[in-house]
Amino acid sequence: MQTILKTLIVGAILAIGTSAAFATDSVVGMWKLNSSKSTFSPGPAPKSQTRTYAETPQGMTVTVKTTAADGKESTTTLSFKEDGKTYPVSGNPAFDSVSVKRVDASTLNSTMMKAGANVGTGVRTVSKDGKTLTFTQKGTNEAGAKFNDVMVYDRQ
Repeated sequence: MQTILKTLIVGAILAIGTSAAFATDSVVGMWKLNSSKSTFSPGPAPKSQTRTYAETPQGMTVTVKTTAADGKESTTTLSFKEDGKTYPVSGNPAFDSVSVKRVDASTLNSTMMKAGANVGTGVRTVSKDGKTLTFTQKGTNEAGAKFNDVMVYDRQ
């Protein structure tokens, strides 16, 4: 009887630990920009954009594929942990590193940097139903112009 009880307890602990280990952030997956719900100041809005989030041993990896208003395509990639440390970014002329901190279960704050100087901030929020991602960012772009964008994405 003791052996059965111990086995059940160990099994319950493993089940709890395993479910916690496989718990994923609600942002994981692909998101498509909903231009009609987004605002870009000063603009113009991109023709299209997708954001793909994946959990990896290095933390969260994000790939952003954009087709700009002029048709030029670009891909930005970054991997980060939500620890406030600085992590490199590739493929984006406006910033080359990012620092991220979690606010709550659905919200992250980020700081974008270029050559060590802060050039922008962002707030990423996933809706409670998990169907909408909103990314608000403001700062200065690579041309020195101020921007203030609210990008709304739909889960794919």
